[in-house]
Amino acid sequence: MKVKERSSRYHFGPPWLFRGSALYQLHLVKAEIARAFIPKELRLVEAFGYTLGGFFLAQYEDSPAGKFDELVVIAGIVWNPPSSCAWAARVLVNSDDACHHGRKEVGLPSHIATFSKKIVTVTEKPNRSQSFLNRIFMNSTFANQMEHSEIEVSQAKRSSIIPFCNISLPFSVTKSENGDKGMMPKIRMSLPSFSGQTEDYPHLLKYSCEIECRFIFVTC
Repeated sequence: MKVKERSSRYHFGPPWLFRGSALYQLHLVKAEIARAFIPKELRLVEAFGYTLGGFFLAQYEDSPAGKFDELVVIAGIVWNPPSSCAWAARVLVNSDDACHHGRKEVGLPSHIATFSKKIVTVTEKPNRSQSFLNRIFMNSTFANQMEHSEIEVSQAKRSSIIPFCNISLPFSVTKSENGDKGMMPKIRMSLPSFSGQTEDYPHLLKYSCEIECRFIFVTC
């Protein structure tokens, strides 16, 4: 297992700056499942038995720990009056420095993991209109081929590597290929955050993440 060793700039102190790209995927999580990962004194934001969870997949080109990948699994949203913030159920990184800092300094449930990436070509099945055209034009093929980015994340436990999840990205939007097409103007925002109450950091930690980014809405 290849993991980036510790030689970080975290010791210079905050604020810590991270540069890279990320995918933020949101979906509904049953409240009863989310509560198993959230401290009892925090109130879960829920409606009709569900809260909002998801995952945050990032590839950092520059950070206090250098280049590394990160997957944050979000259990749900908790109240932080007058707003709310996401609670991380698990954080997976392929950097020993980032893992150590997350556990000891920020109270995150960080674990060492591997991130395997590959590009695969997938042929899309023709839709109804294409099938109709196939019949007219003697079964001519109108199927589209798309490149997918496949990412396999595996967690390291002692001397074992345990598969955790597979993420398929059916398209990629890069500045080199598309310039700024489809991207929104640069924005700045402050996200309040909670973490802590772990074995390494028993206290509840409140802080904010200052984000400057350009974003694009994507659909699968």
